[in-house]
Amino acid sequence: MIHRYKNNGYNIIIDINSGSVHSVDEAAYDAIGMYEEYSQYEISEHLKNTYGLTEEDCQELFSEIEELKAQGRLFSEDIYKGIAPRLKKRHTVIKALCLLVAQDCNMACKYCFASEGEYHQGQRQLMSLETGKKAIDFLIENSGTRKNLEVDFFGGEPLLNFDVVRALVEYAEEKEKNHNKNFRFTITTNGILLNDEIMDFINGHMYNVVLSIDGRKEINDRLRVTRSGKGTYDTILPKFKKMADSRGQKNYYIRGTYTHYNTDFCEDILHLADLGFRQLSMEPVVGAEGEPYALKEEDLPVLKEQYDKLAVEMLRRKDFEFYHYTIDLEGGPCIYKRISGCGVGTEYMAVTPSGDLYPCHQFVGDEAYKLGSVYEGIKNTEKSEEFKDCNIYSHRECDNCFARLYCSGGCAANAYHSTGSIKGVYEYGCELHRKRIECAIMMKVAESENADKSS
Repeated sequence: MIHRYKNNGYNIIIDINSGSVHSVDEAAYDAIGMYEEYSQYEISEHLKNTYGLTEEDCQELFSEIEELKAQGRLFSEDIYKGIAPRLKKRHTVIKALCLLVAQDCNMACKYCFASEGEYHQGQRQLMSLETGKKAIDFLIENSGTRKNLEVDFFGGEPLLNFDVVRALVEYAEEKEKNHNKNFRFTITTNGILLNDEIMDFINGHMYNVVLSIDGRKEINDRLRVTRSGKGTYDTILPKFKKMADSRGQKNYYIRGTYTHYNTDFCEDILHLADLGFRQLSMEPVVGAEGEPYALKEEDLPVLKEQYDKLAVEMLRRKDFEFYHYTIDLEGGPCIYKRISGCGVGTEYMAVTPSGDLYPCHQFVGDEAYKLGSVYEGIKNTEKSEEFKDCNIYSHRECDNCFARLYCSGGCAANAYHSTGSIKGVYEYGCELHRKRIECAIMMKVAESENADKSS
């Protein structure tokens, strides 16, 4: 199975099962597209009439196609489908926890899925040091022989509970010495409480930091506001610039959200790049239908044009990275991860301030998906087992999707909230993801061809 598309002047063909990418001329683009449905005679006639090829040219092209087929780089078979049933039976260990150290927030973003940090549970609370330590212990005890472990400090706003964050990092760093573990910490913050002391600690101990801002001042301040309704751009921007610069413009991400109000989101990304930020991410909002900020079907063509515009601009500027265009065509994730995804509910879980375990932060508050607690362990094994069966072959919609081995079936939480099933598909998100993959691969093709020209 192949996927053909044209982008920025390139004719690109992706062999879906092998991951091979081919940049070809117009004649080869047509020939490969016709190859499985038409005879070589019919293809030859088309190529002769359309491009003026000779019979010798056509036969040479057919020979090259056959050689690629023999190499497994074109029209290759799906050799991974048989692996999928074995994934459900696999033994898994927990490798990462998302600690909701603050089920509270000092902002009131109007699109917040976590209901201003309360996760629809009607109460604000902070994680105690005792519960946090128990979560670290739980991770160590359930990680088997895996050495590298990850802890994400999340909220709400985790800096509302910074003393506990600092104490938990120190606790985990002490524990890792005796258990042959290596912790990597990440924190996501809205920036309101950032100061020099906190920045110094983050820089000394955090592998990554995620900084939330939506772009231009008028865009950010429309939805990212304090509880009193005041915009946050002017407060957080200088702090974020200092944070990014203090990390040498590495190991951080600016994380924005675009909505129906800024379908020209490329302008927000370029605005942030112009300010000197080098690691950028911008995600589509996931909102209930009817919300004024929610993306609409008619927004899709505009959004796809924005992704094209961004890719071309990045090739021209070469001065920043965009998270969704970071793709490794040579190596990339192992096939296990490509088939089964992020490990939600099996290898990755979220912990609430009370110590309850959920598949990820986007399931918090849904009692049907409460898996247990760090004190009692995983009790709801039935739900946890469901996630083992959640892979690209359990989504029927993935069968003919060229991007399935790049997205691993998409986000289970988005699927659940949009279809009622973790095996469903959030089609709107899929459309955007396919476009991002096309743009990312086009950029790799362009970079490769430009490198060849200059060598």
